[in-house]
Amino acid sequence: MASAALGIEEKLWLMADKLRGSMDSSEYKNVVLGLLFLKYISDAFEEKHQELLQDEYADEEDRDEYLADNIFWVPKEARWGYINRNSKKPEIGQIIDHAMLMIEKENPALKNVLPKTYSRYDLDKTLLGELIDQFTFKVGDTTSQEQDILGRVYEYFLSKFASAEGKGGGEFYTPRNVVQLLVEMLEPYSGRVYDPCCGSGGMFIQSEKFVKEHQGNIGNLSIYGQESNPTTWKLAKMNLAIRGIDGDLGPNNGDTFHNDLHNGLKADYILANPPFNIKDWGGERLTDDKRWKYGVPPTGNANYAWIQHMVSKLAPSGTAGFVLANGSMSTNTSAELEIRKKLIEDDIVECIVTLPGQLFYSTQIPVCLWFVTKNKERQGRKGEILFIDARQKGAMVDRTHKEFSDEDINEITSIFHAWRGTNEEIYENIAGFCKTANLEEVQKYDYILTPGRYVGLEDAEEDVEPFDEKMTRLKEELAELFNQSHHLEGDIKKRLEAIGYGF
Repeated sequence: MASAALGIEEKLWLMADKLRGSMDSSEYKNVVLGLLFLKYISDAFEEKHQELLQDEYADEEDRDEYLADNIFWVPKEARWGYINRNSKKPEIGQIIDHAMLMIEKENPALKNVLPKTYSRYDLDKTLLGELIDQFTFKVGDTTSQEQDILGRVYEYFLSKFASAEGKGGGEFYTPRNVVQLLVEMLEPYSGRVYDPCCGSGGMFIQSEKFVKEHQGNIGNLSIYGQESNPTTWKLAKMNLAIRGIDGDLGPNNGDTFHNDLHNGLKADYILANPPFNIKDWGGERLTDDKRWKYGVPPTGNANYAWIQHMVSKLAPSGTAGFVLANGSMSTNTSAELEIRKKLIEDDIVECIVTLPGQLFYSTQIPVCLWFVTKNKERQGRKGEILFIDARQKGAMVDRTHKEFSDEDINEITSIFHAWRGTNEEIYENIAGFCKTANLEEVQKYDYILTPGRYVGLEDAEEDVEPFDEKMTRLKEELAELFNQSHHLEGDIKKRLEAIGYGF
């Protein structure tokens, strides 16, 4: 079952990609992932339906029989068998839209979440029918759920969407192994887990997976999230629904800075991948916000607004781990430097990890992981910060993308937990890889948090200068060097003549 399904991922993608046509990319995502969702809940329903048919005392059309097992009720005309039988009809788009409406009506948790754009004129109905016919395997029955077939196909599609859209697309998708690294470092076994920019919900999915793999109880986790993009918010709702995760993502999408849907929440764990270096975030309207404990963040970059927002959401013993652009570690603009200085002196910065380039589909900007906590004293690490330089880890999986192996992730997380004293290993500094620095040492480096400064390797500067600007600057510098050399040659000639050498 699993091998057949996973082997068809690329075939499904190639077929789905033909649907793109002139559709807006966000609508296209909804069309394809909506079909996956519909197949999933129909498979789960049909399995239960067959089970009830075998029970002479049960009613296979009793809605409560399904809800008791946390299975979505699927009306007859929304079941995959019905849709598949009608896949060749010109009105297949209307049939699917009607199915989505009926499912939302019968399942209030999905209200206003499912896509209903299958009848639009720019969606090729012949190709839509062919795509439906490709779903020949189960994704939602018990066996498929145990093998996480849908999760694998869903993740494959999300990564392909991000890759296909290139720069500016895929903000909602954080590569799985980056999420895995964050989760393995934080170890969210129980408590409140929060993501203020949750995208399609990847942090929550990986947290649930972590708990299950460590024989924990997923019921001990409470999920809270927020997402500003309405399409991505719907993706997150569907993503949690297909995993059976009960999460609070708010009643709608919303801007975390200007409409905090979880006001008053104090989280035990925060995992996030905020959008990098956002300039237009409306900071000028929030200069007196109570979240800016360490200083007012600049209106031209939201990085330090995200940091302070997350710090404000931490429970007394909570820990946050999040992704930021490398510039956040060393920026010396007056506002950001002052905030970073106060964060460090307040002793809540726990660990900084620099990551290799080419991990993300949507950006080539070098990134790092920040970990902040209010729990350092309990761990015996008061006044210390752990620096890990992981830029040499990972391997290329294609011409443009790199991934961490499980061994890479284990090596980084083992160092972190040894430092924290939460595993059996004894922490030691490793030249070029990891180093504990005290606050006095960080102060000596002007509060710069770039691990390369501490672990013993020369720090690679972040290169974000546009190519055209760089070439213009280099030409000007070369011209200046040429002029300087020409003047120097003339000066040497005059000096030689003055002491009797002729030319």
